[in-house]
Amino acid sequence: MTTLSLEAKKAYAAKTRKSNYAASLRLEGFKSVLTDSERELPSREDVLKAFGKTSA
Repeated sequence: MTTLSLEAKKAYAAKTRKSNYAASLRLEGFKSVLTDSERELPSREDVLKAFGKTSA
């Protein structure tokens, strides 16, 4: 039996984590796809600007 490298194990865990997260969102009724987890998130400043405008 061959041994897996640490990098291969990390890649498998990351892929499984994303898949499980997407499945849990679907179970809760949210519409999502696996590529949602690969989107770049907005910066902290952008989020504060967006919510700062609505909290007046």
